[in-house]
Amino acid sequence: MTRAARPAGKVTIAEVAQLAGVSKGSVSLAMNDKPGVSAATRRKVREAARELGWLPNQAARSLSSATTQVSNVGLVIARPARMLGLEPFYMEFVSGIESVLAERSHSLLLRLVRDVAEEIDVLDGWSRSRQISGSVMVDFTLDDPRVAAVAALGLPVIAVGHPDLTGGLPSVWTDDAAAVTEAARYLAALGHRRLARVAGPARLGHTALRSEAFTRAIADLNLEPARILTTDFSGEQGARATRALLSSARRPTAILYDNDIMAVAGLSVATEMGVPVPAELSLLAWDDSQLCRLTHPPLSAMSHDVFAFGAEVTRRLMDLVGRGETEHGPAPTPVLVPRGTTARAR
Repeated sequence: MTRAARPAGKVTIAEVAQLAGVSKGSVSLAMNDKPGVSAATRRKVREAARELGWLPNQAARSLSSATTQVSNVGLVIARPARMLGLEPFYMEFVSGIESVLAERSHSLLLRLVRDVAEEIDVLDGWSRSRQISGSVMVDFTLDDPRVAAVAALGLPVIAVGHPDLTGGLPSVWTDDAAAVTEAARYLAALGHRRLARVAGPARLGHTALRSEAFTRAIADLNLEPARILTTDFSGEQGARATRALLSSARRPTAILYDNDIMAVAGLSVATEMGVPVPAELSLLAWDDSQLCRLTHPPLSAMSHDVFAFGAEVTRRLMDLVGRGETEHGPAPTPVLVPRGTTARAR
């Protein structure tokens, strides 16, 4: 049976520890979002704290002080730390966020987690302890459970994703469908009839939106049915997908990648397999980081100013935190930048 919650001041940390079956030290670590406890323990402690209506002293002081001004913004990403360090998009995106926060003497709290359930736990902990004034949310899925969870918390949030995915949260997004369609039309104009796409994880909403737009564009252009292979965005899986495509009976003459690192890996695989680029194979990257200009030949790309995108997302979050409202709408659509990896089909 659920226990009736008591006023926070009459509940002790020892009682929370007893209900959760952990030590008082573990309660402190879990509630203050510190390392040293597992995700399962953190979840168990927070459930016990909610049941008893208990907040740590730091949070209680914040709640009782009308003048407290929180200067932290949160960002939780469900990606492996190793992969995030190699992903140009998030390095540029976080730099854009930091550029705005630095102007306002704010700080970014960045957490890497394994899944959406753990992300909800982190946001709940940050919100309850008043460690952040608002958060940026990324990587939306279809019917994303975070939408309802954040609404229940009442935490100011800017969603990075198409409104079809973000459940009414204030959103900033790029028109990926228009960009994918432009990429397909460009490759078709070069005479390519057999296109493929190396996509991101199937669970992500923007992967589904891009795939739908790509399939529709291929049909509208009367091209051969396209192959779409999903990956985890890593160079390893991008290389594996490229090998599978280039080893197939009906090898594509052009491949569109969902990020830069996979396109770089794909170019390496084409060289390894003796497929000349762009003489027999055209490659088109996405986002257009510095990686695209360091390859030989330099990669053609759908160019997106990710630094400016991160900065714009953060400005809108600051408006939401400061004024209780903000504009939401699309950011500039990625644009085609042809370089050395696209050419007319033979």
